Amino acid sequence: MTAKRENLLPDYRVILLGGLFLLVVYLLLPIMAPFLIAAIFAYICNPLVDRLAKVRLWQFTWGRTIASLLVMLMLIAIICILLLIVIPMMQREFMLIMEKLPTYITSLRTRIEPWLLQHFGVAVDIDAAKVQQVISSNWKSASDFVGKFLLALSDHGLALFAWLANLVLIPIVLFYLLRDWHDILNRFDQLLPRRWYAKTVEIAREVDMMLAEFLRGQLSVMLLMSAFYATGLWLSGLELALPIGLIAGLLGFVPYLGIGTGMLLAALASVLQFTTFAQYVPVIAVFGIGQMLESMWLTPWLVGDRIGLHPVMVIFALLAGGQLFGFTGILLALPVSAAIAVGLRHAKRAYLNSDIYLH
Repeated sequence: MTAKRENLLPDYRVILLGGLFLLVVYLLLPIMAPFLIAAIFAYICNPLVDRLAKVRLWQFTWGRTIASLLVMLMLIAIICILLLIVIPMMQREFMLIMEKLPTYITSLRTRIEPWLLQHFGVAVDIDAAKVQQVISSNWKSASDFVGKFLLALSDHGLALFAWLANLVLIPIVLFYLLRDWHDILNRFDQLLPRRWYAKTVEIAREVDMMLAEFLRGQLSVMLLMSAFYATGLWLSGLELALPIGLIAGLLGFVPYLGIGTGMLLAALASVLQFTTFAQYVPVIAVFGIGQMLESMWLTPWLVGDRIGLHPVMVIFALLAGGQLFGFTGILLALPVSAAIAVGLRHAKRAYLNSDIYLH
């Protein structure tokens, strides 16, 4: 029994190769972002490709190549449509709020200044006309800003080229990953040492199930909550309903960050726009109902306790990944945390069955 346990332990060569692999990955982190983004999208979209690849058209099946191309084009089309819809609407709404800012300042001063004078003897000295003049001059100098921006781009042409190359690289890598997903997994499968094969496959399947359910469920929650917040804030009369709703929903992958940021932005926009407390009530109600809807129904139904990590640990993993490895670390934070959580569960199970714990 003891000999069998010793055979399962990795020797120094495996440890050396593993350390060398991690060192290479660490050194290549600056160029890993497009590959990781493509891998995440491929992981999420792979089940759809599997289904489309089996679709029969007349006497022929589509196959993975056509299915991968269709899924990739659909994903690009969805992203482009969202950008074409959201960016003009956000620009128009922000321009509207900037035009009305002097009026909001005057209204705010009229309401707050008497209270400040009565309780603290402080006067609010804000000239709405000067604010309007500054805003107008900045809007008129927009062409100068565009010129300076283009000049800066020409001065940093190499960095811009690298950024565009990474952007173009994502759909290319995504297509090949979707098309060859199962072949890539089979090649890794063949490289696993046979004596660790069963346990490695068991852990990998648990990580796969956890991540698949978590990522797809969390994405569904984010999209549904974005739609809910945007619609609810629009019905409550808030002019910046769409951008605030999108921010509140899409930041929901970090616990409490989405609703916290959304409430802060909505409170600032409400102070600038509304004049009575009764107008604040619908905005507060939207976030209250949204929080109950997300925590009591959507998240348990679509996500549940998939990743097995406390919300504080999720926040810590995201911050630690960003601090250590930048944007690439943020992309890797949750998958690595899920893998560590599965590994710790197996280690705990082995420890509880070991002679060290039992004797």
